[in-house]
Amino acid sequence: MGAAVAKTECKLMLSGQLVGSLFSMAGRVCVSRGGARSGAIGPVEAAIRTKLEQALNPEVLELRNESGGHAVPPGSETHFRVAVVSSRFEGLSPLQRHRLVHAALSEELAGPVHALAIQARTPAQWRENPQLDTSPPCLGGSKKTRGTP
Repeated sequence: MGAAVAKTECKLMLSGQLVGSLFSMAGRVCVSRGGARSGAIGPVEAAIRTKLEQALNPEVLELRNESGGHAVPPGSETHFRVAVVSSRFEGLSPLQRHRLVHAALSEELAGPVHALAIQARTPAQWRENPQLDTSPPCLGGSKKTRGTP
């Protein structure tokens, strides 16, 4: 998973991502952003959303399937970025917050999900910077094919 998973705070502007759906539920805002996708939500993405909502009762849950930007077949659900804003994160370190997210998604992380970038913030932190970070472009291949040791 690498540095992208460990990276929790970064001020990067969104690059014109399509908003797949926007809705409000009992004061919570949930946004699903799809990269080059049509906005269809697959079963893995739906499971991630449901499990995080149940485990963390987030005020904000932004989920983006970034699989299309990687060397995977079309329609894959292997690379995700999530921003979770929950009062459950109050007083917890970034590592403890990530552990809560990982615990909620243990089945997906053991199977279909190859990479998960997590922004786990408190409501106050989200108000300061209410944006979902962007991931760097995929280099594709392995270190051997890129000529690095």
